[in-house]
Amino acid sequence: MSIVPLLLFCSLALVVGAIVLFVFSARQGDCHEAERLCLLPLEDDADVRPGPGEPPHPSPEILRDSHESSH
Repeated sequence: MSIVPLLLFCSLALVVGAIVLFVFSARQGDCHEAERLCLLPLEDDADVRPGPGEPPHPSPEILRDSHESSH
């Protein structure tokens, strides 16, 4: 039965450590970037237009056709 106090102490230390690390991370503001990054794949790519000196990007069909014809 002497293992029970040791297990309680270890689990309590892990919980306290997790809380301390969470508070430290929240104060640094690391969590604010995650909200923007998780929504990034949902943005439309159609809104991206090439600049005045850049060539237009080929459509996925053109890329797929050229890839299939090369093999």
